[in-house]
Amino acid sequence: MRLFVSVDLDANDELRTAQVPFETLDGVRLVDPEQVHITLKFLGSVDPNRLGTVETTLAESIAAADVSSFNAHAREYGVFPSHDYISVIWVGIRNDGGRLRLLHEAIEERMIEIGFEPADHAFTPHATIARMDHAGGKAHVQKILSERGPDLGQFDVSEIHLTESTLTPDGPAYESVSAFEL
Repeated sequence: MRLFVSVDLDANDELRTAQVPFETLDGVRLVDPEQVHITLKFLGSVDPNRLGTVETTLAESIAAADVSSFNAHAREYGVFPSHDYISVIWVGIRNDGGRLRLLHEAIEERMIEIGFEPADHAFTPHATIARMDHAGGKAHVQKILSERGPDLGQFDVSEIHLTESTLTPDGPAYESVSAFEL
């Protein structure tokens, strides 16, 4: 099983609107709005026999973070890994009072304790809305990034999901394995 820990976002009109500037660009592939999420921790390939341990550890991590449900704000565009080489286009998550970072840190710490690799990059709260397959539309993406990003309004964070990712020819497909209320 290929797993990650996430916060799911509603596929609302604002999210679809955020994707509009990118929908006709060469080399850009939009993420299905139903699959947009915030990744708190990528676990990678997990033996199904370890699923119970992962779920228990995740529940303990969330309890240790001591975070209740909250609102966050989605706004501004960003890219990974850099403006010169773009592979991922995202919207940033702000005004959450640092709660997403607290959840990430608690989950990261506990998952490392049970043998998962630490993240190889700093945590940036974001939701991927598109991917670049090649640099054809790079100049247009850079122009969009230089303009003011979208304001997608507030959204409720009340659950954390353990999500399975299945790679398909059309891109990854996600399915929630377990949900944990805050």
